[in-house]
Amino acid sequence: MNMIANMTEEFMGAILGSIDEAIHAVNTQGNTIYYNGVAAKHDGLEIEEVIGKHLLDIYPSLNEKTSTLLHVMKTEKPLYNKTQSFLNLHGKRIETVNTTLPIVVNGKVAGAVEIAKDYSRLKELAERLVDIHGSIKPNALKRVRQSAKYTFADLLTKNSKFAQLKARAEKLAKSQSPIFVFGESGTGKELFVHAIHHASKRNNGPLIAQNCAAIPESLLESILFGTSKGSYTGAVDRPGLFELADGGTLFLDELHAMPIELQAKLLRVLEDGAVRRVGSVNVTNVDVRVISAMNVHPVTALEKRQLREDLFYRLNVLTFELMPLRERREDVLFLAETFIDHFNNLLGKQIAGIETTAAELLSAHSWPGNVRELKHAIEYMMNVCEERMLSTADFPAMISKGHPLKDCSQPSLSLKDKLRKYEGQLIEAAMSESQGNIQKAASILGIPRQTLQYKLRK
Repeated sequence: MNMIANMTEEFMGAILGSIDEAIHAVNTQGNTIYYNGVAAKHDGLEIEEVIGKHLLDIYPSLNEKTSTLLHVMKTEKPLYNKTQSFLNLHGKRIETVNTTLPIVVNGKVAGAVEIAKDYSRLKELAERLVDIHGSIKPNALKRVRQSAKYTFADLLTKNSKFAQLKARAEKLAKSQSPIFVFGESGTGKELFVHAIHHASKRNNGPLIAQNCAAIPESLLESILFGTSKGSYTGAVDRPGLFELADGGTLFLDELHAMPIELQAKLLRVLEDGAVRRVGSVNVTNVDVRVISAMNVHPVTALEKRQLREDLFYRLNVLTFELMPLRERREDVLFLAETFIDHFNNLLGKQIAGIETTAAELLSAHSWPGNVRELKHAIEYMMNVCEERMLSTADFPAMISKGHPLKDCSQPSLSLKDKLRKYEGQLIEAAMSESQGNIQKAASILGIPRQTLQYKLRK
């Protein structure tokens, strides 16, 4: 029995040791019972320095109130995505985002386990990016923006409804009111926002974009509103994106990913037009037009409490819903031909077009990744094609294996098969949107990265 128990312990240790997340577990006395190599690398320690040691001996700057592990054992309630800043036993400052869970055995708390992400490097890079934004001179910023922006002419369509939407947006771009854009991933929200800024009266001002997803609340707050010297260890006086966007447009993408508490602070800035840097008592008045975007329907975000109602109604003055590509069927081949011309120039090829059968299949495809998926599909086909015309032989695997027309000759699928097929389409769309980044695709799908890896292998 002891041999089996030892084998099980070694087996579980090997599994946990292979996971690329920092894991730290303690017993009820606060002594470390498990600590993996990733955690050691994050904390600048050796595993041997931590195993068996009391938590507060390892991290002397923490106490029973500031330690997330000790807090969870005391309250018996989990903490999710909680930031923590501390000094390790060598005096090095470590900043992490933790998910901490109580370990319950036979109905009693036997300890706590913590999964931590090191965002010290992310914070450093983000702050450096803000510094770069702030250091660019106005004329230089204008030159950079002019070389990268899009206009309504870049939003190509033969669909009458989408053309009407473009015309309406171009007209309302002159307004100073906030704009709310939503639509599925890959429908062109970023291009749409650039076009609105270009057509607005603020086109000589800066256009600054910030994706609100996957950034810890404390970091996003300092990026948006700036920091004051002394607000936290190492903090300096630094303007936020609101100050840098003064006189122009601030584009907040994936707004529903912004923490609810931070949404309340954003609402106050929108109402007052005044920004208070983190750690400061002074306010700065700013003139910024906010354009926000989401890849989910706002009703869904409100129902799931991902979006504050008061913030939504403040931002939802001028609203645009971008159509998915499956509702713009006439645009599929039109855009495909445009992408062929683009990649002919880029790749030095002379592809003349698309064969009839391939064109029919492309037109019938559901395009869950929308225009972005279509562009990537044509790019792939252009790279592998060795003939004058693109054909079905050049199709990416996700299209050739999952195309509706190729399923028409098959017998009706069972519910289990249909669910498996639909799951595959969702995974393909997420992988396409994330450009193959498994961590980001897992976040889009709302599942653990390990689960997605398993499904991809399967």
